[in-house]
Order: sequence, then structure tokens, then C-alpha cells
Amino acid sequence: MSGHNKWSSIKHRKGAQDAKRSKIFSRIAKMIIVSAQQGGGDPEMNNSLKLLLLQARKANMPKDNIERAIKRGTGEGGDIIKFEEVSYEAMGPDGSAIIINCTTDNTNRALTEVKIALKKNGGKFVPSGSVSFQFKHLGHIVISTDDLDSAELSAIEAGAEDIERGENELLVITEPTELHTIRENLEKDGFTIEKAELTYTSQQPVILSEASLESFIKLKEALEDVDDVQDIFDNVTNSN
Repeated sequence: MSGHNKWSSIKHRKGAQDAKRSKIFSRIAKMIIVSAQQGGGDPEMNNSLKLLLLQARKANMPKDNIERAIKRGTGEGGDIIKFEEVSYEAMGPDGSAIIINCTTDNTNRALTEVKIALKKNGGKFVPSGSVSFQFKHLGHIVISTDDLDSAELSAIEAGAEDIERGENELLVITEPTELHTIRENLEKDGFTIEKAELTYTSQQPVILSEASLESFIKLKEALEDVDDVQDIFDNVTNSN
């Protein structure tokens, strides 16, 4: 019996891992499609696409999936689906604020499903601008290096707004419009870029009680399960 239970546990865990991987692949594919729609399918001429291809390879996304997403974005093969990027705002328990970014081929569906997830899990949909003023839009570049001093100097010379040190990693904070230029300069200086993305950083962080945090995590997980949701940003400092 114990062997059966162990096997069931392994199958359940593998199923959860497969679902998570599928969600990651779907998320990246949508971003590739949007990038190819907006800037073309040549990564050398499309910085956004170049970054996404790097992200896809790091996630071990199959090559066929990547190529299919690019072709859907450029309209090759007649398989054209127009995706749009939309952003919603919400409030959670005890002053928690949430920005929800979606990439969807049906904005009505995305809005409905986000609202349902919020309503069922104690969240509240709010008009645009209600919580976004609490966040700053920034670029984040993560460098993997053993020479943090050299990387920091290179980042400063490239025009970084701020820098945070980690263990063999450097977080370079940029203005959104400078993200690609600074990334390219750091690559030219020989540094390995682990990640480069646009993000929202909370300017008014909150710490939730244990009970409120549990409710918040449940709400955030429900939003993450919505197929059209790409990214979720919040102001809760003890949610990770």
C-alpha cells in the first residue's frame, strides 16, 4: 500500500510540474507572438524577440514551439491570431495592491476570467490608475558573474539607475526605455545576461498578517491559473 501511495504522489507531483511547464511555455509563446507581430520575426532586428528567445531556451522550450510562435506572429502559414496586451488592477486583503498583465486573443474573456478569479478569492477589481500609482515601472537585468565589481562598473557606465548585489549575481535597474540598450552594452562587455525584463516595483510595500497572507497567496494562485494572465505584480513584501 505504501508503494502505491508513493507512486500516486510521484504522479501527482509530475502532473503539477508538467502543468507548470506548459503554463511557462504558453506564456513565452504568447510573448513571442506579440513581439513578432510588433517588430518582425528576425531577432537581430527585434530586440524584444531576441530577449524572449533567450528566455525560451533557458526554459528548455522546444525549438518547434519557438518557431511556430514566431510564424504565428508574422502570419506565415496563414495561422494568424491577433494577441493584445492588457493590464488590470485589483485590491486584495488588507491594502494589498495587484497589477495583472494579460496577453490574450479575446479581451472580453480575459477580463471576465480575471474578475471571476478575484471575486471567488476575496479580491476586488478596481479602475485603471487605482493602484498603479503605487508602483514604479522599471527594467531589471540580472547578470551572472564572479566579478561583481567589474560588472557594477560596467553597469554604471552603461547608464544603470541603480544596482543591487547578490551572490554571484548583479541586479541592474534601468529606466524602461533604456533596458535593451544597457543589456546590449553589458553583453558587449562580456557579461552573461540571465534575465532582462520590464517590471513594476512597489513604492508602498505592505506586510500582511498570517491570515491575510494566506488569503492573498490563494488569490494570487487563482489569478496565475487564468490562461491569459502573463505577469502579476504586487506590493506584499512577505508573499514570497
